[in-house]
Amino acid sequence: MSTSNEVIRAIDRDLLRREALVATPFPHVVIDDFLSPDFAHDVLSSWPTYAEATRVGKQFRSINERNKVQVTDREMFPPALKVLNDALASSEFLSTVSSIFAIPNLLADSELVGGGLHQTGPRGRLDVHIDFNYIEDRKLHRRLNILVYFNEGWSSGWGGQLELWNRDVSERVHSFDPIFNRCVVFETSEISYHGVAAVTCPPDAVRRSFAGYYYTLEPPANWDGESHSTVFKARPDESVKQRLMALKSASGLAKQTVKKLLHAPNAHRAG
Repeated sequence: MSTSNEVIRAIDRDLLRREALVATPFPHVVIDDFLSPDFAHDVLSSWPTYAEATRVGKQFRSINERNKVQVTDREMFPPALKVLNDALASSEFLSTVSSIFAIPNLLADSELVGGGLHQTGPRGRLDVHIDFNYIEDRKLHRRLNILVYFNEGWSSGWGGQLELWNRDVSERVHSFDPIFNRCVVFETSEISYHGVAAVTCPPDAVRRSFAGYYYTLEPPANWDGESHSTVFKARPDESVKQRLMALKSASGLAKQTVKKLLHAPNAHRAG
């Protein structure tokens, strides 16, 4: 079995720690030429087609996330992707990212909830959001996201950039092209708003990424005890979507209120 040292190139922990410390709008690092070149091309050459991934994965067609397929079952990965997944979850690499972000006792998710192989086709999108913060059944607090891109020859004009936004989603602070063998790691929190620019690649192209998430059993210092699922926000130029999301949020609150009333004491007694 390959180790992380055999597929992931040497990383300067001290340099990346300094970069993460001063990064805005929240701690993050960008590592180009992340994997050994031969291995990165092995992953790319073994990557399933969109149709193949669709047969074994999950498709997204919502207002906030569409024309995207995700495969989280490691047993469905081709061999090179299994090696990549195992390297990102290895104790050696966990030690590295733990050192860079000063988060002890990091754990990889063996179930790849929300992670794994992602690919987005033309006209695909992923709106700005913060991620779910807790896995209830395993008592895991989400702390870091890692994304590795496999898009050889990707043009900036094709969109698909990873965007990092400020805390009120009024300003896009960074926009990173999803170029081949680029890795981005960032801290997840209540202000780590990020998204993917609309994908406008040609019909015969797709945007490929592999995602992994790291957790701790200990809560982050600023955790308020509330768990939540993914929280989406509209970009400043998405006025129609802002209204739609406001309606959806109001509808959700109304449903929660009705549910609470129905389960309140004496709720089912006649007046």
